[in-house]
Amino acid sequence: MLSKKTKYAFHALTFLGKQVDKKPVLISEIAENTKAPKKFLEVILLDLKKAGILNSKMGKGGGYYLLKNPSEIQLATIIRMFNGPIAMLPCASLNYYESCSECSTETACGLHLMMVDVRDETLKILEKRTLDDMLKLEG
Repeated sequence: MLSKKTKYAFHALTFLGKQVDKKPVLISEIAENTKAPKKFLEVILLDLKKAGILNSKMGKGGGYYLLKNPSEIQLATIIRMFNGPIAMLPCASLNYYESCSECSTETACGLHLMMVDVRDETLKILEKRTLDDMLKLEG
């Protein structure tokens, strides 16, 4: 399940991606339009800025704007950033792998093998899909 932080990140990114003039947008405007708590959103936007996805401008006409093109922002990247592993089990994770204490061998564990398949199919979608795909769905 996606965390609220992940959902707010996606809502903020889609809001910024819809800005026709691509000018910086104030946090208060993003918060109002995405129904995200302003203080919580500040942390999310700073994380996205540190990751090189957003940038900000100070002063009059300041705010946040997309630094990357929406077609370059993979959904998998945002999910991992705010939600953690995509795999449902640590022993099936590519980026957050931890061995399983319940199994003697992962190669003979049906649960592990099934969750690797689930992870792989999920990644096929999330690594191909981008913010641009989300924007097109919203019209």
